[in-house]
Amino acid sequence: MRKLGKVFDSVADAYDAARPTYPDEMYHALSEVSGVEFAGATAVDVGAGTGILTRALRARGSRVVAVDAGAEMLARLHSKVEDDGTAAVLADGNALPLADGFADLVTYAQSWHWLDPVVSIAEARRVLRPEGAIVGCWNFAHAAQADWLAAYEVRLAEACPTYWGQALEEWSVPPIAAALDVVGERWIAWTRLIGIEDFLLDLRSHSYMAALSPEAADELVARQRTELRKVFPEGVMHVPMRVYLVVGR
Repeated sequence: MRKLGKVFDSVADAYDAARPTYPDEMYHALSEVSGVEFAGATAVDVGAGTGILTRALRARGSRVVAVDAGAEMLARLHSKVEDDGTAAVLADGNALPLADGFADLVTYAQSWHWLDPVVSIAEARRVLRPEGAIVGCWNFAHAAQADWLAAYEVRLAEACPTYWGQALEEWSVPPIAAALDVVGERWIAWTRLIGIEDFLLDLRSHSYMAALSPEAADELVARQRTELRKVFPEGVMHVPMRVYLVVGR
């Protein structure tokens, strides 16, 4: 996990600036399915990164402990939450430095697939209260909804040896549901409005891009920019998105 933390630390600026937030509908669904009211709840956000989910839970009244293996990622989170009581903890999601029965929610936003699938869930169960819930959520661009987006993913697959995404026939959502006693699963569709340059900055925040040489990454970004400008000549993109949400005990 330390190695993974360093990978994302190397793209922390891009991650902080350009990764998408989650739509309000996801939070409505999360509360409805889990039965946990955000106001007054204690949440442990595992793999919190720069705090996209952490800040949203805090804004809805939860007390949050943000856990991440990347010091630079947590530094950016801490700079935004230092005055609201959020705790930022440098730690491995497979070994949470928290007491038994501490939390009402343990969340994994874009993160559980990096952890040990058995050990991480055992840790989540340990730190949860009896009526608590484990939550996994992932934001995906919905490539099947737009030909230009499907082509964009194909170019990524061709250029990035470690790419894992919708251009691959074997791609699937992370199998967290198989590790849980599932209460509910939801797919939530939404549309992201974003400028081309911010969209490309988001691209640079992904691990498969960080694995490329700087020259190869720059070349790929330039190629993607050229193709995207053909589709969006005014520079503003409408990106079909969907959130996969799973809640378990």
